Amino acid sequence: MAAPLRRWVLLGVLGLFILFLYGPTLTIAVLSFQGPDGGLTFPMNGFSIHWFRSLFQEQAVGDFGGSLTRSFILAAMVMVATVAVSLASGMAFRKRFWGSGPLFTLTVASLIIPSILVSLGVGLLFSQLGLDPDWYSSAFGAQLTWTLPFGLLIMFAVFNRFNGAWEEAARDMGASGWQSFRHVVLPIILPSVIGIALFGFTLSYDEFARTLLTAGSDNTLPLEIFGMTTSVTTPVLYALGTLTTAFSFVIIVVSLLAVQVLARKRKRT
Repeated sequence: MAAPLRRWVLLGVLGLFILFLYGPTLTIAVLSFQGPDGGLTFPMNGFSIHWFRSLFQEQAVGDFGGSLTRSFILAAMVMVATVAVSLASGMAFRKRFWGSGPLFTLTVASLIIPSILVSLGVGLLFSQLGLDPDWYSSAFGAQLTWTLPFGLLIMFAVFNRFNGAWEEAARDMGASGWQSFRHVVLPIILPSVIGIALFGFTLSYDEFARTLLTAGSDNTLPLEIFGMTTSVTTPVLYALGTLTTAFSFVIIVVSLLAVQVLARKRKRT
């Protein structure tokens, strides 16, 4: 096969993959702008933002405002914990210590355990301890089994190519260990730390399986959307999906802009 033809075939395959990946999301976004008398399928009956306005009104089924607030707070908690633990672990694993191998294996092993089993195990543990599962306790712990391994792996990759001579130069100039970390190490790895924060927030915000049996009686947004699919028969469900997707996109764009600003600042200094 000639090189130009092969290139076009590969581009076509890529285009089909992108369409398969984002086509459903685009379809939902289009249908969320149905008119007041519109349904859940094509053809569209008018064009309006009626269903977006309906989201902020009292719903017969579903608690959009409460579930969104809970998901945002939980995602922020998971983000902070993931960054703190991953950063501390990355610094600790720079030097070998007793038990580091088994500890790393146990941390990463949670990635290969089916998510629903993690949710079931955490929920059963809380029940055995006589504690009520809730989104800010048991769901928080269950989601950390998903986000922490990613954060730790990113930190390992960062510190594997980190030049320790920069820290030695800072210490030679009289900097303490904390000053060396604050003024040398942290500014260099800060873009990666922001990436870990983004991972932690988005993975938690969208998590369903690990939250299913650990959130208690108060649903997070993914659980609320799942519950609404069984009873809501209007495009308000599509409007909710479009709004949450746009929110996730804004978070990603803000994080990328922050990384670019930090990179430019580091070049100037």
